Amino acid sequence: MTRLFIACKQKVHNRGRPPDSFLNELADWGKTAPPEVFAKNEKFDIYSSVIQQLGPWQGEVHRRGVMLEVLRVLGGFESSWNWNAGIDITNPTSNTPCSEEAGIFQCSGNSMTFSPTLKALLLSTGADGSCSSFITTTKLNHAFAIEYCARLLRFTTKHHGPIKGMHIHPWLRRDAVQEFETLLA
Repeated sequence: MTRLFIACKQKVHNRGRPPDSFLNELADWGKTAPPEVFAKNEKFDIYSSVIQQLGPWQGEVHRRGVMLEVLRVLGGFESSWNWNAGIDITNPTSNTPCSEEAGIFQCSGNSMTFSPTLKALLLSTGADGSCSSFITTTKLNHAFAIEYCARLLRFTTKHHGPIKGMHIHPWLRRDAVQEFETLLA
């Protein structure tokens, strides 16, 4: 499907602008993602973290749009939208397969400890559940990478430095959320 992105093409810090191919994959996932990824919960999660920038919440489509916007900006901060990004050489704790960051959102296999549902998601792809298989799957299976990161953000805001440090927050755009909402309708 050919989509025209305007607000979603806004610059993210010094990372540039996201490619249309990434935005299309993000929007495609957002249309079909399970509702529980966006449902209210009792945890301090990504929605709690960005409520000042993008809230208040106005239903599921809005919450989907917010998640897509967070992922748009996070993908820029973490990898400049590179699906195959590897280990963060500036992170001294990235020295094992389970602590090694992988892919566009720079998640690491040790994040599966936040919930057994995260490992179950990896296993559902046919991977063996190891950290090495997490790295490979994250880079090759884009829909998995998006959904995994979205689900992880519902459990913690401390796994990603740009979220924990609130570095992405000034770059989040309400008009991009609205554009995503239109694409999701």
